[in-house]
Amino acid sequence: MALNPEKLALDIEAAMQAKGFDPLANKAAGHEWWLAFAEGIVNHITQNAEVAVASGSSAGTYKVT
Repeated sequence: MALNPEKLALDIEAAMQAKGFDPLANKAAGHEWWLAFAEGIVNHITQNAEVAVASGSSAGTYKVT
């Protein structure tokens, strides 16, 4: 699954709206803030995530790319 910061930001905004928040209100951070937030999450995952394969000929730990 490819990680997409723009889609993640939109999903975060939608989830917040569903809970009664207005993440794009006049005094709120706005979409660019949520996009930066999402980019930070995506960058952290892509730089640090690993997957462990427990058995078989591919057993080991691999970096997620």
